[in-house]
Amino acid sequence: MNDEIITRRGLVLGSLALMTSGCTPAIPQAWRPISSAFAAPPRVDRRYRRQQVPYNGSEPPGTLVVNTYELLYAVEENGWATRYGVAVGEEGLTLKGRATIQRKEVWPSWRPSESMMKRKPRLLQYASGVPGGPDNPLGARALYLYRDGRDTLFRLHGTNEPWLIGQAVSNGCIRLTNEDVIGLYDRTPLGTTVLVI
Repeated sequence: MNDEIITRRGLVLGSLALMTSGCTPAIPQAWRPISSAFAAPPRVDRRYRRQQVPYNGSEPPGTLVVNTYELLYAVEENGWATRYGVAVGEEGLTLKGRATIQRKEVWPSWRPSESMMKRKPRLLQYASGVPGGPDNPLGARALYLYRDGRDTLFRLHGTNEPWLIGQAVSNGCIRLTNEDVIGLYDRTPLGTTVLVI
């Protein structure tokens, strides 16, 4: 019976033995603070969580299709797509039609456009820009949409407000959770076609 009891002294001594033996290289990383962009699991409604679904649209594999019902489809082979929940632009602020991803950024910086600052004067405080990082509204990654070689000023990007997924709340860009935008960023090459319907 006594050998089955774990004592505090045994636990501490066992932990010290493991640390000094070099078997725990990840322990120092466990004590580092976690970015606020990832600190809590996203509070996303089930219907907007990433999942693989059948796709019966006409777009070829490799295309990203965003619809106004707050969903993005990454079209795959054999009639499948990965579906992501997104937050889309407020009414009248959404890009429509085709665009191409011509630029990608990790922890992108952000500056509100002139039209955004005119519509929402509170954004004037960010007129000189916000550096990339966990507190930046573009989140962990951004994919920049171009049309005819010109920046549309619309992005697919992360968010530090995952509870807004499934709503029409942005200034026109398409927001995904940081976790989802990192996965999408990694699987989406430059030149990818994006169709917003």
